[in-house]
Amino acid sequence: QVQLVESGGGLVQAGGSLRLSCAASGLTFRSYGMGWFRQAPGKEREFVAAISLSGDSTYWTDSMKGRFTISRDNAKNTVYLQMNSLKPEDTAVYYCAAAYKPRDSYIRIIRTYPYWGQGTQVTVSS
Repeated sequence: QVQLVESGGGLVQAGGSLRLSCAASGLTFRSYGMGWFRQAPGKEREFVAAISLSGDSTYWTDSMKGRFTISRDNAKNTVYLQMNSLKPEDTAVYYCAAAYKPRDSYIRIIRTYPYWGQGTQVTVSS
């Protein structure tokens, strides 16, 4: 049974930083591309970042590139999202997701990912 458990969310002031973690179990982690998505109240879930199986390739949304960093530790079955210079508009529930050997062209697409965590709330105050 695949489980993805996010942690590290919380309340932070604008300009601050948070580091989200997602611990995976029940899968061969190194065979899965990992993604982060977010969903703000009243809005659709959107792509944030993704990372390839080995961690050599990363994928971004332009609005977050340069502020957020995605990384993974295959020895710990964990993917991270370091978020810096946070803005109130970054407030959302952040989800990690896993997909078995995803194609690069599909890695930003929600339906690519069959496995999802329960989400962690990030709130950025102005």
